[in-house]
Amino acid sequence: MASYNLHCGIKAQEGWHSHYLAGVSPPVAAHPESPLMSLERAADESLYWSDDFDWFYLGTKNLGNLMQHFERFLSDLQPDVVNFHHVMGFGVEAIHCIRRVLGDVPIVYTLHEFLPICVNHGQMIKTKTHALCTKASPSDCGMCFPEIGRATLKRREIYIKSFFDQVDAFVSPSHFLLSRFEDWGLPKDKLVMIENGLEGGVPAPIRPIKPGAPRNRFAYFGQLNPFKGIKVLIDAVTRIPADVWGDSLLYVYGGNLEHQPEEFQASVKDLFRQARNRIRFGGSYKSHELPELMRNTDWVLVPSTWWENAPVVIQEAQFHGRPVIASNIGGMAEKVRDQIDGLHFQVSNPDNLAETMARAIREPQLWDRLHSGIQPPITAPDSGQFHVELFEKLLVRQTAARRLAQTAAE
Repeated sequence: MASYNLHCGIKAQEGWHSHYLAGVSPPVAAHPESPLMSLERAADESLYWSDDFDWFYLGTKNLGNLMQHFERFLSDLQPDVVNFHHVMGFGVEAIHCIRRVLGDVPIVYTLHEFLPICVNHGQMIKTKTHALCTKASPSDCGMCFPEIGRATLKRREIYIKSFFDQVDAFVSPSHFLLSRFEDWGLPKDKLVMIENGLEGGVPAPIRPIKPGAPRNRFAYFGQLNPFKGIKVLIDAVTRIPADVWGDSLLYVYGGNLEHQPEEFQASVKDLFRQARNRIRFGGSYKSHELPELMRNTDWVLVPSTWWENAPVVIQEAQFHGRPVIASNIGGMAEKVRDQIDGLHFQVSNPDNLAETMARAIREPQLWDRLHSGIQPPITAPDSGQFHVELFEKLLVRQTAARRLAQTAAE
C-alpha cells in the first residue's frame, strides 16, 4: 500500500513520472519466457515473478534471471532514480544490478521493518524469552540462533551491508526505525524520515450516540498472529468488570489465524470463548471496506507486542477521526501522542490495557478531547512531494559529482 500510494503520489508531481514494479509469486503462474508480466495492469505498472527468495541473506537464488531480465528492464526504462520498498522477490543483489546498468543513478531504499538487522522475521524479539531486543550484535543474535552461529550471522550482516553501501539514501516513515538502523551502522547522513502517504477516500461519519452515553465501541484491524497482540487484547477485555463493560463491544477484523502455530490458534480460540458476547468477530476485510467498518467504531486498538514501524491502521484510524489505544513502544508510541490524540498502555500487559479501556468507557469527554487533537495523516501527493524533493537533492549531488570527476580527468 505504501509503495503503490507513493507511485501515485509521484505521478501527481509536475514534471515527474513513475513506473511501478512489484514482486509477484504463486498462486500467480509464471510466464514461460520471462519473470516480467503485467496481468492487465496500467502501462506504467509491471510485475516481476519470483519464487526463489533467500530469506536469510535477503537474496535471490536465481541470479541469472535477475541479471538477464531485471537488468534489461532497467536498460529499457532508463530511470533517473530507483526507489526500493523492499527486495523481497528480487534479492538484495538487485541493488548491484542497478549500479551495473545505470551507473551512478541515485538509489533510495525505503525501510519498513528490521529484516536486514534481525533474522527473527525482522521483529527484534528474542526467540526464547520473547523479550523485546534493543540492539543487534553477533553475540546476542548468536544466542537467539545457536544453530546458525555467530560467524554465519556476521557474514550475513556483512553481505547485506555490502549492497546497502551502494544506496544513496534510506527512507523510513518513523524516526524510531531509523534510529535502529543508525545503531546497526548505516550512515546517519543517509537516513531520511518521510511519512507514508494515505489515500483513505471519504472519512467515515462519527458514530451517533445519546448525550452522556459512553464511547464504548472498540475495534481491532489486522492480522491474527503472535506479534500483533491479539491475545493481550482479548485477555484485557475479559478482565474489565461487568458493571464497567456494560454493553460495550470489541469488533475484531482480521484473518490468517489458520496459518499460525496450532498452540497459538488454540489459545486465541479459548480466549474468544472466555470473552463470549463481548466480542464480534468480523473476519478479514478489504481496504475499500474499512470506511464502512469505521462507522460503528469509537476507538481503534493497536496492541502489537513488537516494535512496529508505522502501522497503516494508525494512519487509517486518524484519517477517520478515531482515537487510537496503542502499545507504548516503537513506532506506535511515536505515531500516537499519549493524552493528545490517543492513549498508550504498557506493552504486553493485559491488566494495564483493561484499565485504559475502562477509562475510555467511563470518560466520554476523554474521547471528545482526543478526537479534537487528531491531525489527519499526509496524503499520497504530499508524500510524493517530499520524496521528489529528496530525489532532486540526490540528482543535484549526482551532477556535482560527475562534474568533479570530469574536471579531475581533464
